[in-house]
Amino acid sequence: MMTAEAGSTDVLHDIVVADPKMQQVIEFAKKVAPHKAAVLITGETGSGKEVIARVIHQHSTRHAKAWVDVNCAALPEHLVESELFGYEKGAFSGADAAKPGLFEIANGGTLFLDEIGELEPKVQVKLLRVLDKVPYFRLGGNRKVTVDVRVLAATNRDLKAAVQTGAFRRDLYHRITEVHVQVPPLRERPQDVAALAEHFLKLCCPEARFTAEALELLSHCEWRGNVRELHNLTVNLSLSITGSEVTAEHIAACMSVQTAPQPTPCANTAALDEIERQMIVRALEMTHGNQSLAAEHLGMPRRTFCRKLNHYQITLGRRSGPFAKTITRPVVFHRTEMNVPVSMTGSTGQVFTAEARNLSIGGLGLQNVLPPLPAAEELTVSFALPGSGQRIEVHGVVVWCQPNGMAGIKFTDVSDTTAQLFRAWISNRRQLPSVEATEFASLEEKQGVAHYAAIS
Repeated sequence: MMTAEAGSTDVLHDIVVADPKMQQVIEFAKKVAPHKAAVLITGETGSGKEVIARVIHQHSTRHAKAWVDVNCAALPEHLVESELFGYEKGAFSGADAAKPGLFEIANGGTLFLDEIGELEPKVQVKLLRVLDKVPYFRLGGNRKVTVDVRVLAATNRDLKAAVQTGAFRRDLYHRITEVHVQVPPLRERPQDVAALAEHFLKLCCPEARFTAEALELLSHCEWRGNVRELHNLTVNLSLSITGSEVTAEHIAACMSVQTAPQPTPCANTAALDEIERQMIVRALEMTHGNQSLAAEHLGMPRRTFCRKLNHYQITLGRRSGPFAKTITRPVVFHRTEMNVPVSMTGSTGQVFTAEARNLSIGGLGLQNVLPPLPAAEELTVSFALPGSGQRIEVHGVVVWCQPNGMAGIKFTDVSDTTAQLFRAWISNRRQLPSVEATEFASLEEKQGVAHYAAIS
């Protein structure tokens, strides 16, 4: 539930990081470390938030002082205040002696508040005062306590949404988010999957090794439990194999007996599959059979794209004949990352919410879509374009969606003014890989082939 340490060794010696995304997060954490700013670390459970917090502590000027961490969700509700701020003898029944709180224990060092989003409003008020360097009273005490503590906080919740609903104080949110560090989930760090799997296997069974096919299979898994799930799988593999090689068959067999239930297919799965299949075929037509460009055009990782080709039994190969004649000039679609709330209204008046992942002139990539979007739904899409002071409202259609809340929207009526605004906005920001597609407007008119924008 909580630990307290002082003068521990560099945590970087004990972690395995191979993926560039996580390496960038580590470097940013080291850059933040010497400053006094409060840091909020967000990410899914098991993605490595505490590792980042420890990196910050170990590279700060407080590294020789106390490191105290506490899981706020694990503290009983009636003990949170007394554990954080301490209590005096006789403060309540059973308080036979005075006890310093975690803030006092961490004085001069770092206090890591994991799952800070679980704190009750009453405790949030007192925590805010302490973070503002205001002396506080122990529970039942009459002597003010002053501490010098750097606070690092972490959560897997959407605190912005919690602020909107009133579950989390806005002033406290801004106080703990002087610096924000986002830890990517393991499924977005394929190089870490292989490195961590080999590391865990070496610890459990030093003589065993993964085959190349096994590592490839691991990189395709969703890892909703992130590093913890990968660790547990590796432990089970080390206990089940009889030879020195861990094969893809071993992994598939081990995964098939996991206790996590499979998601129940939704009623329109067949319709979604058909739409996705058509979208992939059309992307291949547009890129003249080039799989890499088609995958980029759809915003899919190449591995995912290849899996879907096999799943839908799509025959590959460069198209010839009329397509070769109607290709006139290459068009480059650019897209860039964007993280803003998006609201959508369907044709029946149903309202959907989501977060934008990226923007192109032709569409939006979405995540955290609620409720799930119907296939081929026509929508009115509204979002604020960051830094422009303008709110965009366009019409679009759902071209793909997944049960995990991710979806792609193709704009159907972008005005010239809005398109120019998108081009200017995208050009001033870090672009994701561009996609060279084929300009074949005449072919669209003749054969009705849909033109999908580069969205993910």
